[in-house]
Amino acid sequence: MPKPINYKANSVIYFRGDMGDKIYILKGGRISLNSNDIETGQEIHDQIQTGEFFGVKSAMGKYPREETALVLTDASVIAFTVPEFEELVAKNTRVIMKMLKVFSTQLRRMHAKVSSLLSQDADSDPEEGLYRIGEYYLRKKEYSKARYAFNKYLTYYPAGRFHKDANQFAQTAEAYLLKYGSGKGPAAVGLAQSPHATESGGSPKEGAGSSGGGGLSNAAQKYYDAVSTFSRQQYSEALSVFKEIASSADDEEYVVKALFEIGRCLFTMNQFDGAIKHFTNFVQHYPKSPELKDALFYVGQSYQQKGESERAKSFYTKILSMEPVEDGLKRKVQKAVRSLEEGA
Repeated sequence: MPKPINYKANSVIYFRGDMGDKIYILKGGRISLNSNDIETGQEIHDQIQTGEFFGVKSAMGKYPREETALVLTDASVIAFTVPEFEELVAKNTRVIMKMLKVFSTQLRRMHAKVSSLLSQDADSDPEEGLYRIGEYYLRKKEYSKARYAFNKYLTYYPAGRFHKDANQFAQTAEAYLLKYGSGKGPAAVGLAQSPHATESGGSPKEGAGSSGGGGLSNAAQKYYDAVSTFSRQQYSEALSVFKEIASSADDEEYVVKALFEIGRCLFTMNQFDGAIKHFTNFVQHYPKSPELKDALFYVGQSYQQKGESERAKSFYTKILSMEPVEDGLKRKVQKAVRSLEEGA
């Protein structure tokens, strides 16, 4: 029989790289599916909606989870085995098939949009095209797809001419999605009325990602701005904002996120002693953080950069012993270990 399960905030239902035969449906609360972009490595956060299934592909396909299912607030889910899920589909064909049809149609529509951009000739402008996809879905109040498109724009064009607007609209889409759900909520303010209305990079009016833009805290807005700044390799500027967020205590979720990013900034700026001290403190204070293993990896990397190979290797060994380790991180750790052995 399907089992109802309750999870506390900041717990993890499953980790990226886990093998599992469970399929879940969200009854209540907030859950984020966190993964990494396969090209850039940038972390992607997709919040699922009440009534949505997750973990379907990996459970039915019998391959490792592609994302980490992180519980943002106390949440309740129903867990199905694959046979139970198949039985549910068999007994509720009309309802379930309609859900799957809508889901697949949405994916095909997005795929068609992106494919159309990629197949345009040399005179076309894929940067603007991707940005306009986000605008289109935001106008349609399909906030999840709008957020996806704007985040993809920021990934591929971190210093693009629509960067400011895309960053603010991504925040707006996330805020509206959390507060209203797709298909509801107010119209976003500041959307261009003509193809080139925002080409100068001007900011949207209040409501499009500002403090009045649908529920994002000030800490969340600053966090997304700082992540975008980091992606443009402006590490000192990003570090200042992350420190401001971490000291504000306005929003605990984003305070923890900012603390992790502070360490990443220090490492990227070659401040290895500072990174080691910071991440060590982070691990001690947040031992259940989903970024725990990544924090340990940065400590190992810092020691390796300092030439302290044995200390670096001890951290890599520790990470590999902390099963499960998601595939991307495992490959990076194994590569680091090989580089130490080759340099010995």
